[in-house]
Amino acid sequence: MKRIRVAFFAEILEKDLDGATRTMFQLIKRIDPRRFEFLFICGVGPDELYGFECFKIPTVNLPINSGYSMALPGLYYYKLKYKLEAFNPDVIHIATPSLLGSFAAKYAAQRAIPVISIYHTHFIAYIDYYLKHAPFLIKAAKSLTAGGQRAFYNNCDKIYVPAETIKTELIALGVEAHRMTIWKRGIDTRLFSPAKRDTALLYGVTGNTYPTIIFASRLVWEKNLETLIAIYNHARHIALKVNFLIVGDGIAKSACVQSMPDAVFTGKVDHETLSVLYASADLFLFPSVSETYGNVVLEAMASGLPCIVADGGGARDFITHGENGFKCIPHDASDYIEKIKMLLQSVALRRQFAEESLNFSSNFKWEHLAEIYFNDLHQMSDVITPQYQQL
Repeated sequence: MKRIRVAFFAEILEKDLDGATRTMFQLIKRIDPRRFEFLFICGVGPDELYGFECFKIPTVNLPINSGYSMALPGLYYYKLKYKLEAFNPDVIHIATPSLLGSFAAKYAAQRAIPVISIYHTHFIAYIDYYLKHAPFLIKAAKSLTAGGQRAFYNNCDKIYVPAETIKTELIALGVEAHRMTIWKRGIDTRLFSPAKRDTALLYGVTGNTYPTIIFASRLVWEKNLETLIAIYNHARHIALKVNFLIVGDGIAKSACVQSMPDAVFTGKVDHETLSVLYASADLFLFPSVSETYGNVVLEAMASGLPCIVADGGGARDFITHGENGFKCIPHDASDYIEKIKMLLQSVALRRQFAEESLNFSSNFKWEHLAEIYFNDLHQMSDVITPQYQQL
């Protein structure tokens, strides 16, 4: 049986760096070596993954996003070209529309190799934050980004998008609808579960028995941290006796600590610890409007935690307002406070949201999503390609 050869391009292949890499590894760890042969091309990663080679190329660190780097395929142009020609891929998977992604897309186009991509990051939503000190550049930057996204994704044969909201926004940018397939994300309900509740551990973290509101994310400004800080200040202004538990790390952490002096900051924690914190808290708060999907919201829901999220970005698609959570006006701290108070005052409402969230999250299985992905690779590899041009 001939194995299908897949060249997999990604900037970074570190297992738990963020939601995008966690999604990639859910697929990578399920590769059947009897059916597939993978070649991973990345800037940062191990020498091999599950028995398959990782071909690493030079990178440059990104000053606007600590901990992230960008691969520079131009510095390894011929080495990378020869590696790919020796591998002779049937399908190309591109994680990101970056320099590396553009190289892969051009290589695929000139050889008529089918391309699959998963839409991980809604870059255009970040521009308001990156250019908040130069607002006169925002319109031009969004136009440039939209053009780049449109050009890249319209050269992909299949794009997995996680939410109808994101699909609609991409169509508005000019990405062709027929290329997109709704492909959500899975959740490990054995890891994230109400059974992980440990009030003693939470007391050790907070030092009191007040209700605990948890926020979990990378601490970067594009997560709408200004609104999180405003909610905290509003809660303190009205003397609302709650704990704010902030889980995560990032370039904005020091500013958040300074702005929220009574909040509890855990830094980055492993998934086992995170699952206990979710299950032990009382409410999950997530004001980000830049999410492509919002893995943390689904994790909180699977933990039986009532959620209050922004009515913006992909994360809002999880919530049916008033049934399994609340959606708030994205930058209106008073709206969030109103919904927080409603939940804290009603045991019945918290129980309803928790039960509905558990029912909702139980439908998201990685095994099913992986089966779709690998079946699509198989179908795409059956496409007969014409003679290619020289790169």
